[in-house]
Amino acid sequence: MSNFLTKNPPIPKIIGTKHADIKYTERHAIRVITLNEANQIALIHAEKDDYYKLPGGGIEGTEEHTAAAAREVREETGATISIRSTVGCIAVTEEYRNDLHQFSYAYIADVLDASGEADLTAEEQADGLSHPEWLSAGDALAKMRAVQPRSELGLFIQERDVYLLGEAIRVLEI
Repeated sequence: MSNFLTKNPPIPKIIGTKHADIKYTERHAIRVITLNEANQIALIHAEKDDYYKLPGGGIEGTEEHTAAAAREVREETGATISIRSTVGCIAVTEEYRNDLHQFSYAYIADVLDASGEADLTAEEQADGLSHPEWLSAGDALAKMRAVQPRSELGLFIQERDVYLLGEAIRVLEI
């Protein structure tokens, strides 16, 4: 797996339950706490199932974490970013959902340019992903907690991203 920007990645928070009788497909993904000049965090609303998510998605092949983070943020928000390499990977989740076993690695990044346009996949468009909302850390966390997702996927994403954002707030002391 590609670099973590840290020699000792955090111990993963387990979400879901591993079942011995299920053959899981393993997936590795990036989640990015993306901060603009006003120190606001990018949140994306998935209208179809009514949940909020952090920018991020799957790591492709042997892609480095930093490259995956930059690509995913650009695709979902249109912004170009710089990962805070001095902070490294701030949190990891290990998720079991249906036949998926996913590791999500969270990083903090600063926006360099927010003038680009999002380039959402057909699946993301079908989920009703919105342009990012830029919110203070506290408001972003409150908004993520307040929704009641209408799907199992939405509930998993809510638990994962509330945890990851909480860890970012702890690390950033904001």
